[in-house]
Amino acid sequence: MTQRRIKKTTHSVTVDGAKNGTRLVPAKTVLVVVRGMSLAKEFRVSISERELTFNQDIKALSPKNTLDPSFLFYYLLSQSQAIKDSASEAAHGTKKVDMPVLENWPLPLPPRTDQEKIAAILSLYDDLIESNQRRIALLEKMAEEIYREWFVRMRFPGHKQVKFEKGIPRGWDTDKACEFFDVVKGKSYGSDELTENTQHMPFITLKSFNRGGGYREDGLKYYSGSYKEDQVVFLNDVVMAVTDMTQDRVVVGRVARVPNLGSRGAVISLDVIKLAPKKMTGTFLYSYMRHSGFADFIKEFANGANVLHLKPDLVAQQKIIVPTKSLQEEFSKIVEPIYEKIDVISMANKQMTTIRDMLLPRLISGKFSVEALDIQFPPSMQESGHDQ
Repeated sequence: MTQRRIKKTTHSVTVDGAKNGTRLVPAKTVLVVVRGMSLAKEFRVSISERELTFNQDIKALSPKNTLDPSFLFYYLLSQSQAIKDSASEAAHGTKKVDMPVLENWPLPLPPRTDQEKIAAILSLYDDLIESNQRRIALLEKMAEEIYREWFVRMRFPGHKQVKFEKGIPRGWDTDKACEFFDVVKGKSYGSDELTENTQHMPFITLKSFNRGGGYREDGLKYYSGSYKEDQVVFLNDVVMAVTDMTQDRVVVGRVARVPNLGSRGAVISLDVIKLAPKKMTGTFLYSYMRHSGFADFIKEFANGANVLHLKPDLVAQQKIIVPTKSLQEEFSKIVEPIYEKIDVISMANKQMTTIRDMLLPRLISGKFSVEALDIQFPPSMQESGHDQ
């Protein structure tokens, strides 16, 4: 359970199974993870946007009439660190939050109208962030389609005048990946070198990758230890995950573009490698690694009983096909503005997330009074039946 608002799920049950189960809850139910390895790092809270079922590691909270579901959701988010710290040890290295802890947790109860106003303010930010995430997804799809049109379907500019030899356009290079880019291994580290102090170096780890590839903004850590100069990455550098904590291989072998993390850059962890282009443009390198099928191929070489590891040298030794430098540059001129637009929207989301997270404790605690505010409910709350 990693989404704040649950609209879609990875797994599903049949209609008959849902009807016969005891864990079917309606939309606007607050869900909390009360058992699992994730409790060692965070107390996860979500709110359902649809009817759904859930497993035994999750508890569903159904508020009574005096309590607005969205207010409860945001209140629990404001308490997530404290609740996480109250978790006790469970079997097999996992943790759990005992039900008496939740049942006896103090809950402020301002007037229902104030609860709705608080939820409306915070929901507006979440609505805008989600809207931007959809825009980013569309732009990423656009960049992918251009890549596939040119280099998978082979309908690149001038393709009709190019002769093909064994399915490869004449003039394209076929060689080991190490001829086109260098592989730089990341920095090993101890848990005591990770910090929340932003004065230290940003640290890119597995948490910095979305499932399936792409950069994950909220996964950034900070690092207080030593490192080598070549283990630092900057804006638009390409990084690849070489470890996966799950067996479904949705992170290992996937790449991300480094966003603007400041002039000092960021250090990469041992779970990450940097791909430094030599005979190819950075934009084409990222697009190739993201959309050519290379990730799905290379991930199968990862192995390990509990944690999957991919040897960086295997990445460098694979044979790849690379178009002419002029075609790469032509492709980059078209695609780079798309990626730049994604960067701008991502930065806007980062700023809105910061503001939302600063407002959350002030609104919940009452330091920022909403009593006199005349608030228009955002679309997500209008859909749930709040009066305007």
